[in-house]
Amino acid sequence: MKKILWVWLVLFLSACGADKKPMTPLVGTDITGADFAKDFSLLDHHGQKRQLKDYLGKTVVLFFGYTHCPDVCPTTMADMAKAMKLLGEQANQVQVIFITLDPERDTQEVLAKYVPSFDGRFIGLYGNAAETAETAKTYKVFYQKQVEAGKSGYTIDHSAGSYVYDKTGKVRIYFKYGQKPNEIASDLKQIM
Repeated sequence: MKKILWVWLVLFLSACGADKKPMTPLVGTDITGADFAKDFSLLDHHGQKRQLKDYLGKTVVLFFGYTHCPDVCPTTMADMAKAMKLLGEQANQVQVIFITLDPERDTQEVLAKYVPSFDGRFIGLYGNAAETAETAKTYKVFYQKQVEAGKSGYTIDHSAGSYVYDKTGKVRIYFKYGQKPNEIASDLKQIM
């Protein structure tokens, strides 16, 4: 009799989770519970002060870069735009945020043209030099201006990953540079 009850209990408990799909492992790095990347206080490309809490209720993807970047930044932004297309209607639950590391050149007007050119829902954020440095430090983002003799302008060496927050504002995933749009979309669906 005890064996029959035991078998029935095991079958009952295993059936409780039968309707749930098994979780696919994340492609990006799971950084749930990280003790950094907590917040920012910067202006958006519309001139409004923004903080992470302004985006509660949405999955947030946060990327640091600059508009004069020759390769990493436009590639990352294009990949994010492709991931949004792959998400279809679910893309409306995602907020992609681009934080500039080049406050000298990336003014509100420049960001207002550059960032939405990838997707009209994307937001660009900026601050002065001190605010930029503090925000980068909070997110453990490396950046350094590189001026070459004989050339006009400069480039900025910088970290190239993206942070992903769930709808409650908790940091969850770190995407390394070069993450494919289908991988980004898959990971975003899992935490939505």
